[in-house]
Amino acid sequence: MDKSSRNIKAVFPGKYIQGENALAELPILVSLLGKNGLILASKTAQNKILPRYHINHPEAKIRIELFNGECNEKELNRVSEIISREKIDIMVGMGGGKAIDTAKIASDRAGIPVIVVPTIASTDAPCSGCAVIYTDNGVFDFVYYQKMNPQVVLVDMNVIAEAPARFLVSGMGDALATWFEARSCARTHALNACGGYSTLAGLSLAKLCYDTLLLHGSAAKMACENKIVTPALNHIVEANILLSGLGFESSGLASAHSIHNGLTALDETHAFYHGEKVAFGVLSGLHLTDAEPAEMETVYSFCEEVGLPTTFSDIGIEEIHRGRLMEVGRKACAPEECIHHEAGEITPEKVMVAMIAADAMGRARKRSASTK
Repeated sequence: MDKSSRNIKAVFPGKYIQGENALAELPILVSLLGKNGLILASKTAQNKILPRYHINHPEAKIRIELFNGECNEKELNRVSEIISREKIDIMVGMGGGKAIDTAKIASDRAGIPVIVVPTIASTDAPCSGCAVIYTDNGVFDFVYYQKMNPQVVLVDMNVIAEAPARFLVSGMGDALATWFEARSCARTHALNACGGYSTLAGLSLAKLCYDTLLLHGSAAKMACENKIVTPALNHIVEANILLSGLGFESSGLASAHSIHNGLTALDETHAFYHGEKVAFGVLSGLHLTDAEPAEMETVYSFCEEVGLPTTFSDIGIEEIHRGRLMEVGRKACAPEECIHHEAGEITPEKVMVAMIAADAMGRARKRSASTK
């Protein structure tokens, strides 16, 4: 092991801004970092969000480009060509996780700063210095690590509150993994995404993320369903984006995200969001690591309360075929996967058994609830 990897390491975005009408600050932020900006915008951002704001600035030209929908090499090459041709010196990613990841990777390859503007709080991608590249068929391919984290993360609460509540709940599923994976990495002295060991700050933020979810998750979902900004919604958006982003990257990943990656091998799961599959990965991970019954009860209850998946059918898997689940297990246990940060030897067979156990408990709890 390289001596430098024995250090504790943590990473953070340059600036985090969250509030109502925060998007009004975007033109000023662009002008501070460059003169020729490019906004890579999702369809919703381009058609429904940007028209409400005056994005021009006297000291910076800002161009808008529609994101094509998938963070793959084809789209990255297209955006890179625009950056080169138009001499772009500041990039803005506006939309969901894949639009943001594409902007982060393209800016990193071009050596220019990036501002991240999430329009949904569905993942912890905005603050991180890594991004996921998928194949043209939407299957997880590999994680791309940028040289630096985003220069600015700008979160407009009015925009987040207007998005369907399912996105917020998915973000809670992604954030739910943060503490359990951080704890596993701390127990096994596994390296984090920064190539070092977790700081006390990273572990504390990961635990704060989990505590915040349990305390405010249900109320935040209700606020989002009613399209209003409340303190609870503010707390959960901070947990989903900032606390989870800092917690996972500075403390490490483990079984939940690897099981998510494995699940992408099944076509029927593609209609479900990242955080929804991660949530099922959390439950599977609890079975895999022999979690205490009281902890199982707390996590299952939380998932049921906010509407996160607890069974195979909740993520589109209607028939349980062990051969196909072994395919998930093999992908989850690939040599480069973070599932090996868990204690002991982790095998595809153990992952398959843990998923079946997670589903069985979820189904049993649903049956019990329906008879009350």
